[in-house]
Amino acid sequence: MGRQAGGYCPLLSADGRGEMSDATHPYVGLWVTADGHIRHELLPTGRYVEARGDRERAYEGRYEVKASHIDYWDDTGFTADGEFIEGILHHAGMILYRQ
Repeated sequence: MGRQAGGYCPLLSADGRGEMSDATHPYVGLWVTADGHIRHELLPTGRYVEARGDRERAYEGRYEVKASHIDYWDDTGFTADGEFIEGILHHAGMILYRQ
């Protein structure tokens, strides 16, 4: 983690403590589907929390961003990815908007 070479955004510090080295990264924050059912909170620590309906912590894990591509690793071992296109997150057939 903390890779900056190869186009990785500096999400995690090189010391591996999981602290954001650039807290102003444009993708950090809350991303929500139009109906509000799915909510991804991309934390400045390189972790994410996904809420689904009334389940506020349905999924949790880590993420990395390379250019406009995001990779997710859920704590249960599930993996997923997505793309940021013109300020919108496209993930697993869903469209999430920045809040």
